[in-house]
Amino acid sequence: MPETMTRVEALLSWLQDRKVPPVALLVVPGKPWTEATIQRLADFSAQGHELVAHGWTHQTTPRKLYHRLHSQLISRNVAEHLALNAGGVFDLMQRSAQWFPRNGLPQPVTYIPPSWALGSIGREALSRLPYRIVENTRGVIHTQRAECTGLPLIGFEADNARRKSFLRIWNHWQVCRATRSGKPLRISIHPDDLQLRLADQMDTIIGLPTEFLSYRNL
Repeated sequence: MPETMTRVEALLSWLQDRKVPPVALLVVPGKPWTEATIQRLADFSAQGHELVAHGWTHQTTPRKLYHRLHSQLISRNVAEHLALNAGGVFDLMQRSAQWFPRNGLPQPVTYIPPSWALGSIGREALSRLPYRIVENTRGVIHTQRAECTGLPLIGFEADNARRKSFLRIWNHWQVCRATRSGKPLRISIHPDDLQLRLADQMDTIIGLPTEFLSYRNL
């Protein structure tokens, strides 16, 4: 997002120091982008980073009971898909895809909904969108094959003691799961993670992989 660009650049420098190759950068199209910040995205793409569509505004107001519970326990107020019906989710994902080429950026082949909450859209509808891969909590959906590959997932967005305790245990379990199964481990990093409570675990885990894959390799 435009407001997180400075922190993202610091993270990319931190990752580069640890010999991590170009990463997938999640882009929220509905934010107030300027010519300068769009050019920065173009620079990232030219450096080999994959630009991934990530919702539209990254903000919503939960109304339904499930969405309110999801917001309290997991997503705060960012899971915008959960406020929409299937048609609304389809339109949002399509609008998100169209924003990139309209602004001179590569058409994204990957879509990741905010908080990995895909909502009510079905596999047939996903196959009519321009994405090859759509990610959710369980793994990645290969839209043209209508298959879902389960993949472990870790994250470090621990801004309070409860999240720190939960995520530290969750991440350890997911790393063990990836090691046992031989499946790729999805490593999710948010803009503030270097300043939050699991920066030490993030540093340790980033040093574990012997090979990094991109979504294009899946």
